[in-house]
Amino acid sequence: MKRRGLLIGALFALAACASTPAPSAPEEGFSSDRISVVVRGSGPDVILIPGLSSSRDVWNTTADALDGHYCVHLVQLNGFAGAPVGANGDGPVSAPVAEEIARYIGETHLDHPAVIGHSMGGTIGMMLAARHPDAVGKLMVVDMFPFMGAMFGGPNATPESVAPIADQIRAAMRTAPQGVVSDQTRGMIASMVRTETARPEIMEHARLSNVATTANAFRELIVTDLRPELTHITAPVTVLFVIPPQAPITPEQYEAYMRASYANLPQARIVKIENSYHFIMIDQFDRFMSEVRTFLAS
Repeated sequence: MKRRGLLIGALFALAACASTPAPSAPEEGFSSDRISVVVRGSGPDVILIPGLSSSRDVWNTTADALDGHYCVHLVQLNGFAGAPVGANGDGPVSAPVAEEIARYIGETHLDHPAVIGHSMGGTIGMMLAARHPDAVGKLMVVDMFPFMGAMFGGPNATPESVAPIADQIRAAMRTAPQGVVSDQTRGMIASMVRTETARPEIMEHARLSNVATTANAFRELIVTDLRPELTHITAPVTVLFVIPPQAPITPEQYEAYMRASYANLPQARIVKIENSYHFIMIDQFDRFMSEVRTFLAS
């Protein structure tokens, strides 16, 4: 199970974009040492949160499709894809970033925005919706479990039981030289994005991400169990997921685990996306946008 968990967990270890940045402006009047936000369009508010080692540009094509009708808030996490490290240089990342996004919602007077998070951004979205239920209008989680640790320590895993494994993985990740993309990383990216033309820029954003920030953030994902907190979410929730191409369990087992993971959120709409890897917004953009429009219209 430990080997199985390492293989599945590796699918979540990197995330970045493959599109050309669109003109946008930083949100005035909000300052943070963990995130920055740029805003596009006008209309109901939608917050887009990227994943581990990711640039906010992963959402550019999504924003292009939305900003004629929505006000899109594109979040960038410090320490990833060349962004200044700031306070994300040490310790947890997801939990304090969720608090910063809650502060952003309050200080900019957003009215129950929709939140869409990919991978680690999905974890942040769940934290935000569970810990600040009055701040979020609706939540979409794009290909993320509420507890990755079970994939490392088995069905009876707890954050405490998987902590030694998480520590080992973090220590190994921290030995990687800064600014170098290894063959292992290249192979991992190939398993995470099916669209070959998207891979070079994804690798560049991985190369530009701070090694310590990435390692600390990944450890945090392994030991964070949000399943008990799902009961605190009052907003409508949609979960999109894919079957990883190299999952060491059957597709049926993987889907069953995904659905069981959200048992404490029985009202959630859980949707499997075919013919896609982890970057659904790249590999199946039309299907992804169809789901996003349904989600926003609900």
